Amino acid sequence: MILNILFILVGVAAVLWGADKMTDGAVSVAQRMNIPEIVIGLTIVAMGTSAPELFVSLVSAIKGTPDLAVGNVVGSNIFNTLLIVGVAAMVAPMIIARSTVLKDMPITLISSILLLLFCMDSYISRLDALVLFAGFVAFMLYTVYLGKRGKAQVSENTAKPRPLWFSLLLIVVGLACLIVGSNLFVEGATYIAASLGVSEAVIGLTVVAGGTSLPELATSVVAARKGQSAIAIGNVIGSNVLNILMIIGVTGLIQPMQIQGITTVDLSMLIISVSLLWFFSFTRFKVERWEGGLLTMIFLGYITWLVSNAI
Repeated sequence: MILNILFILVGVAAVLWGADKMTDGAVSVAQRMNIPEIVIGLTIVAMGTSAPELFVSLVSAIKGTPDLAVGNVVGSNIFNTLLIVGVAAMVAPMIIARSTVLKDMPITLISSILLLLFCMDSYISRLDALVLFAGFVAFMLYTVYLGKRGKAQVSENTAKPRPLWFSLLLIVVGLACLIVGSNLFVEGATYIAASLGVSEAVIGLTVVAGGTSLPELATSVVAARKGQSAIAIGNVIGSNVLNILMIIGVTGLIQPMQIQGITTVDLSMLIISVSLLWFFSFTRFKVERWEGGLLTMIFLGYITWLVSNAI
């Protein structure tokens, strides 16, 4: 048991460090290729923060634990929307951009509803995954188009990019850490779930989801403290869209998944959390402290319900 807890801790550390270094290397290479920073931010960095969820879900599905894979995504999105936004809003009220409320949040809700529909038969086929992945490609192309059209100014950042060899080394090392860390994490979590009699779905919805959402939590809380609420909320919403469309899409294309432990309650909570956040931000384009407190309380209630049913 102790060894497997160590596997989880080392796996989380390796996945988070690997995602950070791989993103740094990719950004540096993109800068050397004169790719606009707005495009880097909307593609490479956004996917970099979702890399932990991608690798953990992919490894889980390939190893025959699809409930862990889907539970990771569903749990991460609930964690992002309720706890991260909740805590960040309690730190400082969050002002939300009109484009986020009118464009990104509806896309997040639609993708969540699609996932619910695809899971109704307890099976995510390659066709289901292809629809999600096509949605991811369309979302990224549309976002990059809007970003380039709306922000054509040249960045004032004059920092010298890293040497090309070092950037490529960061990408390789980061990728290796993601793969090794994901394997350790999944091995440890699966063993503990079996030994405690807890389902893989519950482990995915709680322990794995929380671990892989650490980058979003840290980024959003720090951004909120600095008064950069647009970064905080954009990070959460962007991550939620990528988690469903990219991660489930890619994972399902490689390995179709039979889902058993992810319930309608879990998927409904995913939709409720996004709808509630959208409702709070729709009229005033702002999430107040009390609303953040309510989101946090709902998350704690959901986790308490999960754990009580698992025991």
